[in-house]
Amino acid sequence: MPTRTAAAEREASKEAYNAYLATCPSRQVLATLADKWVVLVMHALEDEPQRYSQLSRHIAGVSQKMLTQTLRGLERDGLVVRTVEPTVPVTVTYELTDLGRSLVQVVSPLKRWAETHIEVIRHSQAEYDLRA
Repeated sequence: MPTRTAAAEREASKEAYNAYLATCPSRQVLATLADKWVVLVMHALEDEPQRYSQLSRHIAGVSQKMLTQTLRGLERDGLVVRTVEPTVPVTVTYELTDLGRSLVQVVSPLKRWAETHIEVIRHSQAEYDLRA
């Protein structure tokens, strides 16, 4: 088996994780990040760990199923850690991992951008709908 130089290894690694390729596993990460519930949960956990019920109250409109599914996915991806404390009743808290904290620096500005530009977008949508 031929050996490759370090530069060749780096280049092969870049090609292996090119999101434009259909087989690239990073596409799954992008699909996860494009989910509105992921962005809102990540942002909600930005400042401090929260219990499930706190998150549920904080994020209006999220169903129990979607919140649970989102938290499990974030935990699986290593972005959130779930801590169970043996109290009566059991206390479960969620908090961002170091990886999650690095990601929240990306998704929080996305949330703020959406809030800042919604009126311009709604105006553009209304104009488009009138032309259509």
